[in-house]
Amino acid sequence: MLHTVHGNFKLSHGSLQFEPSSGKLSGEVVVDAKSGESGSGMRDRKMHKEVLESEKYPEISFRPDRIEGAVAEQGKSSVKVHGMFRIHGVDREIDVPAEVEMSPDRWTATVHFTVPYAKWGMKNPSTLFLRVEDSVQIDLALAGSAAHSAAGHDSTP
Repeated sequence: MLHTVHGNFKLSHGSLQFEPSSGKLSGEVVVDAKSGESGSGMRDRKMHKEVLESEKYPEISFRPDRIEGAVAEQGKSSVKVHGMFRIHGVDREIDVPAEVEMSPDRWTATVHFTVPYAKWGMKNPSTLFLRVEDSVQIDLALAGSAAHSAAGHDSTP
C-alpha cells in the first residue's frame, strides 16, 4: 500500500546572522540525526542503522552563506538561501527556496527542498515487498528573535 511517511528531527542548536545590505547570511543550524522519528519503531531503527548511520554521523547541519533576493524589513519575502548542507558526513552545496516573514522583533522562515539520499551515497531501504523513493522531501520551519545592530540582524532559531 502506497503512503507518505512524515517524520520529525529535533534541533540541537543554531544561530544565524543576516546582513540585509549585502545579503550575507552566516551561522549554522544543527539537527540531532539520532532524534529522527517517523512513528514506526521498526522503520526508525532501520533508518538510523542502515540509511543515516546516525551513530557514526550524529548531526545534520546547514551553514548558509547568502540570501539571493531581497528580504523586506517587515512582511513576507520569497528568496533563495545558498549554503552547505551536511548529511552522512559529507558537505553538499545547495540552493533552497525560502519564504521569510519579518517583524520588528521576530522572524520566521519556511524552506522546502529535496535530499536525493541514494544519489548522495546513503542506502535505499527498499525491500523485496516495499519500495521507497530514492529521495526525501524536507520541510524546515525556523523562527527566531531579531536583534538589530549596525551590522544587520542577529537571529537565533
